[in-house]
Order: sequence, then C-alpha cells, then structure tokens
Amino acid sequence: MVKAAVQVEAGRLEIWDLPAPGRGTAGALIRIEGCGMCGSDLESFRGAIVLAGLGSYPYVPGHEPVGRIEWIDPEMAERSEVSEGDRVAVEPFVPCGVCRHCTEGEYRLCRRRFIYSLASVHISPGLWGGFAQFMALRPGSILHRVPESVPIEDAVLFNPLGAGFEWAYRAAATRPGDQVAILGAGQRGLAAVIAVREAGADQVIVTGLSRDRHKLDLARALGATHTLVADEEPVVERIRELTGGPGADRVIDVTSNAPEAVAQAVGAARPGGTVVLAGLKDRHPVPGLVSDDIVYKNLTVKGVLGVSAWSFAQAIRIIASGRYPLHLLHTHTLKLDQLEQGLRLLAGQVEGETAVHITVVPG
Repeated sequence: MVKAAVQVEAGRLEIWDLPAPGRGTAGALIRIEGCGMCGSDLESFRGAIVLAGLGSYPYVPGHEPVGRIEWIDPEMAERSEVSEGDRVAVEPFVPCGVCRHCTEGEYRLCRRRFIYSLASVHISPGLWGGFAQFMALRPGSILHRVPESVPIEDAVLFNPLGAGFEWAYRAAATRPGDQVAILGAGQRGLAAVIAVREAGADQVIVTGLSRDRHKLDLARALGATHTLVADEEPVVERIRELTGGPGADRVIDVTSNAPEAVAQAVGAARPGGTVVLAGLKDRHPVPGLVSDDIVYKNLTVKGVLGVSAWSFAQAIRIIASGRYPLHLLHTHTLKLDQLEQGLRLLAGQVEGETAVHITVVPG
C-alpha cells in the first residue's frame, strides 16, 4: 500500500492508503523524493480548481514532483529517453499528441490533456499526484532528468523557475539591455527575476506588498535592481521614473487575485512595449483599465498558460549550475501529514512564520 494525501472536498485533506500500481497498470511508476508546493495548491485546497472544471474529487494533489523511476514501459522509456533508476521531474500536463495544438507545439492548450494532481483516484491506478510516496505516470508524460547532485529542495523548483523562463524570458521576448518590471514577488515573480537576468535584462524592477518585504529582499538577492512596495507607493509613476520616463520594455504580471495589477502593467509599459499576463484574478473585472491606452501605446499584450518543455529544461539547467542562491527560496520541508500546515504557511496564516517555497517529502 502507498500513503497519499487525498483532497476529498474543498478545504479537506486526508491521508489514504492506496494500492501500489503494478507493471502494466500505467506507463511508469516513480518513487517520490519530493514535491513542491505553490499558490495553486492553496487554490486547489480551497476548491477553486474544481469549481473551474479542471478536476474532480477525490484526487491526489501535487504538481511539482521529482522522483526516481521504479519501473517503466519499454516503449515509454525509449520515447522519453529515460531508464529505470533515473531521477526525473514530471511536467504537469500529459498531451494527447495528435490534436492541432499538440502538433503545432502548443500542447499546453490540448483539450484532451491529462493533468497530474487533479485526476480522480477512481481513474485507475489512482496515484496521479506528487503528494504521495509513489506516483503513476501516463505513457505520454514529459519527463526531464534531474542531476543526482541537486538537493531535492532545489530540484522541485523546476516548476516555478520553468514558469519564469516561459513567461518572462520567452513570452515577453526579453532581450539584452531591456528594462523589465515584474509585478508580484511570489515564487513565480522571483523566478522571473532569474529568467530575465539570464536573458540579459539591464534593469529589473519587482513590486510586492508591504507584507512581502522579505520576498522583495530575496528579489534583490536574485538580481533585481529595484523593488517597490505596491501598497505604499504609486507603482506606475515609480516605474516610469526609474526607467527614465517612457516605462518598461517588458512588464510581467504574476500577481494573484489582484486585478488592478493589469491596469498597472499597461500603464507601466513603454510605447511599443510588451505586457505578459500570467497571474489569475479569479475572474474579477479589471478596474481602471482603459483599452485605448493599449491602442495608443501600440502594446503587445499576451496571456500565458503553463510552461513548455524548453522552459523546464532551462530551469533544470540553471538549478544544476548553482549560479543563483536558490536555497534562499526554500523555507520549509514538510511531511505528508503536515500538508495543511504548509497551506496555512502559504496563506500567511501562521503567526511568526513566512513561507516562500515549500518541499513536501513523503518518506
């Protein structure tokens, strides 16, 4: 039997014993070394993901898993170029591989995609998330080898750092010498700092709330040149001031449930600049957004969903390089039965403690 955390309803997790999958019941089985926890796990716990139609109870959460391959179907091993015993990171989406989006390389938009951490345990063999001792993999899974030398707390950062490369480097098309503004100092915002530094950005401005001052300090440690406290100073005016008047070349919004940040992003971008929208706003309308500003400034505005294989590969490369103090992002290592404590930490509900990135180690 395998111990797994199971979300049974909104706001309720339980530890279940589930049957260990045997060969032939899935494409592969990995023994989980660790799984990262981020803000979307908090959204999932509160029930927002299921309400959006992306999952069904009961399910095993956890979408940032790193583990070792226990067994794997020979055809899957050949296609994925991995072997039993390899240490791998698992992408959260399993594409169908044949639809238009998949064949055009946009597999994150595949309507028939399978999403780890949201699939019901009633879909055999049931262990479809990383908050468990073992995790089953579908044959079409996209896997990335992780060097043995990388500590598990760094390894599980492949997901947020991959988002940084996808959104702030690739989608924003950041180039050497650019002035970049990153709205939001959470995991993805901090990862975006590393990504735009790798792209050669000259000036990196990061915003956060007054309660996030420790995260703004982390942003500077990772390479930000300026930080702004969004609830204490005028963000748009300060970004224009710091960039010499016109605004930033690239503005990346990774704030969560902060619809006003969209209007700030448009206001902070220079004429001809690019705005990338990555932070979800729980479907709330955007106050103060004047669409004419987008037209008159000739802006490129992009929405982004998920992360490509290229960006995950870049993330693992940077993690293995040791060039950045990634250990500063890791704040807690927890066990399966401490998941709800981790969620309270991420929500800022534990007095005297702050969390940035949490690693769950099933044991």
